[in-house]
Amino acid sequence: MSQSPSDSQSQSQGLQAFITGLPKAELHVHHVGSASPRIVSELAARHPDSKVPADAEALAEFFTFTDFAHFIQVYLSVVDLIRTPEDVRLLTYEIARDMARQNVRYAELTLTPFSSTRRGIDPRGFMEAIEDARKSAESEFGTVLRWCFDIPGEAGLESAEETARLATDDALRPEGLVSFGLGGPEVGVPRPQFKPYFDRARAAGLRSVPHAGETTGPETVWDALNHLGAERIGHGTSAAQDPRLLAHLAEHGIPLEVCPTSNIATRAVRTLDEHPLKQFVDAGVTVTINSDDPPMFSTDLNTEYAVAARLLDLDERGVAELAKNAVRESFLDEVGKARIAAEIDTYTANWSAAG
Repeated sequence: MSQSPSDSQSQSQGLQAFITGLPKAELHVHHVGSASPRIVSELAARHPDSKVPADAEALAEFFTFTDFAHFIQVYLSVVDLIRTPEDVRLLTYEIARDMARQNVRYAELTLTPFSSTRRGIDPRGFMEAIEDARKSAESEFGTVLRWCFDIPGEAGLESAEETARLATDDALRPEGLVSFGLGGPEVGVPRPQFKPYFDRARAAGLRSVPHAGETTGPETVWDALNHLGAERIGHGTSAAQDPRLLAHLAEHGIPLEVCPTSNIATRAVRTLDEHPLKQFVDAGVTVTINSDDPPMFSTDLNTEYAVAARLLDLDERGVAELAKNAVRESFLDEVGKARIAAEIDTYTANWSAAG
């Protein structure tokens, strides 16, 4: 017997409620890209010479992207609002508050310190601001934050040198730093040129998590693996075009940090129904679900899990296993991983027992 529309709607609502309460971890989410409209408006009002509107309605229109290049343009204009350590601290702390509301227990937040230091923010002030926000967030919200320092690829090797310096200088390196990344446009920004900087970061104990294959072909993912020692791949959308690459990712246990709504918003994928998420899973590739730049894309992590559940036809237990992928593939210590995984299991068992 087929389901009635009301039964199907009830199941969907039940799954959404399960996702909302589910303890989660997030591995691919950007610092400035997580600025809520309220915070962006506050910063825009604080810095009225910026190109960013303070009015909420105008801000929504401002965040409507025509393509990836336009998204980068808008993103950088918001970056320009972060001008003082106080701005950095406010943004970081409020991001953690938003995460806690979604039951995010752990997140690896991608920061681009070069964007702040080149605008005149003192490096030490930047580090102190993010660490103060991190410690306050963990104490007040129970959300654990860790940092990924990200090279803005479009800014060239100068930015790579500065990012590597900030990430490896023992006098500056923040306690919460765990990984080293590479973001920004991929077209015209070949990955191999960044090898020396990733080598330095990895030698200093940081993990390699570059973006690759979001708006270019699978060769960019291969470059990230072969030249940058990538342990996780940010996006990796075009990996679906290369069966050999999918087999390599599956065999070596290299996860893809998948951000479905982001891929549609930036036109990396045309529609959600064409998204390669299921193709990745069917090929045995480990995936984690992430929100990337959530307010900019009118999404959040709960929404991304609902999208993934639909694309993969998952029930509550399937969604819980997907959530545990992010915990397993995180750079949190083993005790912390075990704690969150156990919390997911307990939550799922209690949900099932309640019927």
